[in-house]
Amino acid sequence: MPPIIQHLQQATKMMSRRKILLLVLGCSAVSLLIHQGAQLSWYPKLFPLSCPPLRDSPLRPKHTTVAFLKTHKTAGTTVQNILFRFAERHNLTVALPHPSCEHQFCYPRNFSAHFVHPATRPPHVLASHLRFDRAELARLMPPGTVYVTILREPAAMFESLFSYYNQYCPAFRRVPNASLTAFLSAPQAYYRAGEHFAMFAHNTLAYDLGGDNERSPRDDAAYLARLIRQVEEVFSLVMIAEYFDESLVLLRRLLAWDLDDVLYAKLNARAASSRLATIPSALTRAVRAWNALDAGLYDHFNATFWRRVARAGRACVEREARELREARQRLLRRCFGDEPALRPAAQIRTKQLQPWQPSRKVDIMGYDLPSGGAGPATEACLKLAMPEVQYSNYLLRKQKRRGGARSRPEPVLDNPPPRPIRALPRGFQGP
Repeated sequence: MPPIIQHLQQATKMMSRRKILLLVLGCSAVSLLIHQGAQLSWYPKLFPLSCPPLRDSPLRPKHTTVAFLKTHKTAGTTVQNILFRFAERHNLTVALPHPSCEHQFCYPRNFSAHFVHPATRPPHVLASHLRFDRAELARLMPPGTVYVTILREPAAMFESLFSYYNQYCPAFRRVPNASLTAFLSAPQAYYRAGEHFAMFAHNTLAYDLGGDNERSPRDDAAYLARLIRQVEEVFSLVMIAEYFDESLVLLRRLLAWDLDDVLYAKLNARAASSRLATIPSALTRAVRAWNALDAGLYDHFNATFWRRVARAGRACVEREARELREARQRLLRRCFGDEPALRPAAQIRTKQLQPWQPSRKVDIMGYDLPSGGAGPATEACLKLAMPEVQYSNYLLRKQKRRGGARSRPEPVLDNPPPRPIRALPRGFQGP
């Protein structure tokens, strides 16, 4: 008699039927992992779930149709990478932009399903920048798609926007000495509504969500309430960047994913020399006054976020978030050495991991692989830290090969938008 059968027979004398069921389910999960392929089998089960479902909750399969509205300067690139890796591990199709749109769906135009590359339709996952259009996304995504997005505290977000897009947004370019304080002291002196990329200088969150970023809650309080209601009707979860790990715990619960599925490396982060160490309270007040719509959106969804945490059990969510942080550090050490640290692009030897630099005044950091690595573990680590441009290119090539679309001619968009500035790192050849 096989040893495992003997073990189960002995266990029946000591365990209740419920415990036996849990043991069998655990064995099934191990078996599933063994059959998921080399990359997944390396991807470790780093910790058990601290907060299991309620006793009477049925087991749910992992949800595999997700649309993530990637807002600007809100840690959205890190969330995108989580979704890209999940899709690739589960052989899901990721919606990717048409080449005329570069690596975002023809932003800042309203999203259209025509902006999606034909080799990536119909998709399971969408996670690249776009301006939200409910009807167009409903045309593209399958029924049952879960919509999620992420917001960030307005002052921190605006400081990041001002730094990152300083060379591209006309309102920012007009400011003497690239001074955030000078801009906020008289924003109307520099801002011109309707200019290309003007949305980066005024209520960017509201614009990304499909709202009118020129409306002011002071003049029309009802508009903010309507915009909030529209967001709540569509999005099952609004994450908060300042509580990123807690947001990922809620995300994995919403999608019935494992915590392993939301492990991450921080991407698209600026060097300390490229950002303000602290934002003075006077600047914070000025940002919130100028971006009153964004401030209202953030305040509302920050409050609803914590109500959702309370319903899930705050102690439980905090425990999972702590375990996620600990597991993330273990994974980063396995991938990038005993002291994993973000480094400037010039110090990253692996070309596939060199992040795009928006200007000479802003340093975007990244990770690098230790020399000499190879195999499934190295491939998984490469994807963990791969920047948006490289990962999007890689997935597009992979999906075109899978769908036999290599010889299919690319459709030409009518009235294509101005091509955004998306220079690749020098010498980049692709993964």
